[in-house]
This record gives sequence, structure tokens and C-alpha cells, in this order.
Amino acid sequence: MIYCVEDEQNICELEVYTLQSVGMEAKGCGSGRELFAELEKRVPKLIVLDIMLPDEDGVSILRRLRADKRYAAIPVIMATAKGSEFDKVKGLDSGADDYIAKPFGMLEMVARIKAVLRRCAAQSQLPAEDIIRVANLEVNSSEHKVSVDGQEVVLTLKEYELLKKFLLHPGIVFSRDKLLNDIWGYEFSGETRTVDVHIRTLRQKLGSAGDLVETIRGVGYRMAAEK
Repeated sequence: MIYCVEDEQNICELEVYTLQSVGMEAKGCGSGRELFAELEKRVPKLIVLDIMLPDEDGVSILRRLRADKRYAAIPVIMATAKGSEFDKVKGLDSGADDYIAKPFGMLEMVARIKAVLRRCAAQSQLPAEDIIRVANLEVNSSEHKVSVDGQEVVLTLKEYELLKKFLLHPGIVFSRDKLLNDIWGYEFSGETRTVDVHIRTLRQKLGSAGDLVETIRGVGYRMAAEK
């Protein structure tokens, strides 16, 4: 199931119709309130979320999703105003998996959705031990859980993917551009700031284990091989 959150009824109906026509199950929601009501019934594979909504803006909705353990891992594609760099960066910084500028073609929307779903599927199938430990940090891949000193830490999907990438390659330095390409799947030219934002929030959430993610000045980030 894919939820399309769009308050303009004709656009919402077109999005749902297009997805259904290519064999995807889809449902439209006209507001954040409707979305959260639907989430109580069924958790979708992905959400296409417009930024401009009548009751609550899309970025606020996205932050609520990422803060809720039940919904934090749902991939979200933000629909932003055409040419609005602010909306685009704000959406990515808040945990969006991708963005699409309005007005957009339906085939472009389908392509973006398929690309995000492929990335998420590939990420979940990465070969790795079920449990990875570094110092007081533990990641249980099979249960998609992270804990520090035995206490569970709730991460967004992108924060989790970043952490897992570092853990699978301890001591290897990744540039911001490399992380953008590998984690977000696109060349977000000039938007490496979003990596810094995600690293900062990841460190904050990891608490005493946050300094395991090291900054290599002028290069990028890495996971400490030992600490």
C-alpha cells in the first residue's frame, strides 16, 4: 500500500489512479489527520507527502512520523514547490527519502517510488551479522533495533542506514558526496549539508556512543574501528 497525501482532490485521484494502473495498491489522504487515521489501520510501504496541506504542513507531519517508533522506517517522498530549495533541503533534513518538485509527471512519480522501494529493499538485504557491537553500541539487523548500554534508541530510516553503513565498514572514511549517493541514491548537488544534519542528530540520539562516529576534517565521516 502507498499513501498519497495531497489536498487537491484531482491531483490526489490522479496519483492514486496512476499507481493502481501500474499494479501498485494506493490510497489518497487529503490531510495529515486523514493520514494518521489510515496509519492506525495499515502501515504502508511508502508515503508520497505534499508539503502544503490544510491542517498541518508536510515537514511537520514527516517529523511526527520519524519520531514515532511505529512509523519511523516508512520511506517518504516529499512533494515540494518547484524551484524551492528551502522546502527541498528542509524535507531532506527532516528525514525524507527523496523529493519530487511540483508540478511533476506521473511517470516521474512512479519512477521515484520504484527507486526508493528498491533502495530500501537492497538496504534490508545487506549481508551482515545479525548483531553488530562496537563498544557500548549494538545493532540487531534482524530486528532493526539499535541500543546503547542496553537501552533502545529509535532512529529514522536514514539515520539507521548511515549507522549501519559505518558499522559494516569500520575505519573507512566516507565523503559527504559518497554518503548522499549511497544512502539517498541521487546526486544532490550542493546539498551535503543534509549529511551533516543527519550525522548530528544520529550522534545526539546515540548519546554516550555518539563519538564513535568520527569527523575526518576536510574529508567526511567514519566509524571508529575501536574505542
